[in-house]
Amino acid sequence: MALVIKGASLLGETPADLLVVDGTIAEVGAVDATGHEVLDADGLVALPGLVDLHTHLREPGREDAETILTGSQAAALGGYTAVLAMANTSPVTDTAEAAERVWQLGREVGLVEVQPVGAVTRGLGGEELAELGLMARSRARVRVFSDDGRCVHDARVMRRALEYVKAFGGVVSQHSQDPTLAGPTACCHEGELSGRLGLPGWPGIAEEVIVARDVMLARHTGSRVHVAHVSTAGSVEVLRWAKAQGIDVTAEVTPHHLLLTADLLTGYDPTYKVNPPLRPEVDVAALREALADGTIDAVATDHAPHARHDKEHAFVDAAFGMLGLETALGVVRTAMPELSWSDVARVMSTTPARIAGLGSQGQGLVPGAPGHVVLVDPDAAVTVDRDASASLSRNNPWHGRELSSRVVHTVYGGRVTVRDGALAD
Repeated sequence: MALVIKGASLLGETPADLLVVDGTIAEVGAVDATGHEVLDADGLVALPGLVDLHTHLREPGREDAETILTGSQAAALGGYTAVLAMANTSPVTDTAEAAERVWQLGREVGLVEVQPVGAVTRGLGGEELAELGLMARSRARVRVFSDDGRCVHDARVMRRALEYVKAFGGVVSQHSQDPTLAGPTACCHEGELSGRLGLPGWPGIAEEVIVARDVMLARHTGSRVHVAHVSTAGSVEVLRWAKAQGIDVTAEVTPHHLLLTADLLTGYDPTYKVNPPLRPEVDVAALREALADGTIDAVATDHAPHARHDKEHAFVDAAFGMLGLETALGVVRTAMPELSWSDVARVMSTTPARIAGLGSQGQGLVPGAPGHVVLVDPDAAVTVDRDASASLSRNNPWHGRELSSRVVHTVYGGRVTVRDGALAD
């Protein structure tokens, strides 16, 4: 049996039907639904399934904070049909065997495509390259590599990694944080606020010097570099210059860096402790502008679940990170209501899919593309309840906030995974 998505507004424009057969979009237009399963999408906006370049699923090693099952459920509820699972698990995803294990667990859950990200260096140690080639040739077909949570700070190691992944079309996603400028305890944007609060400062320049170095390394090697969680206006300037030079660089911004600002730290609430830290409004404005004009290519959640005992500490000692999968679309719509639905699809679906090397997922809603679709009520407003989350963790910065738009249905490969805002049976 096929699935007919009836009457959706494709990318917020012309209403049409979508026929999905054997997991693939077979027809777009007026479709005869006789004999097929029908999903009523009247009044809803249809987007290609969302793709997250930056998700922490915690399995293996920290299943008390998240699992591939619960993370996949949260992703589906947020409209995602593919997530890239970061490598800082325990053990680290630095071998072909480890990558295949994450990939297989994702397939067994079957709610979204779980694509493992391989570590750049063994054990995230920053010294010896991980099994880049073996991971690329494994069943998991790893194409994105990152030591996220740690910067590949040695320029020689970063150069070697870029040269290596070029051979198979891979990309290195960099956590841009010079450890000599922003050490392990840095947790608040450096400035008047960090001084007043007595919190170790994390200066914007610690991000910007790594971004500048890496785009020059990408130019030198002819390889691809991706800048994770851009957070400063200075980084935007470097990216804009690099793209004008034709350097092969892409970048992402998190939903929280588009809407939240550093002044939230005045209450010392560790929910707002993230890496890189929340920045002042001038940086937030620059990030929004850069996302709108394409200087920043994609929105990525950096979904970082933590067990209560890791977050409920004094601010300096608490773990970095916040939840993001279930709320990302609403945050983007709230922060940047001027974005068209086509732009939302570009920054949250098709461009991330192309950066990740997910092939046909970057095509959009056309015949021959995968039957991955999210259906959104553009007029709904949702008040976030952290206790209603599918995630095992509760470090949700949006609790009690009203966000624009609502994910109503999610379709993964022609199968309805979320129906009327709840996980389908």
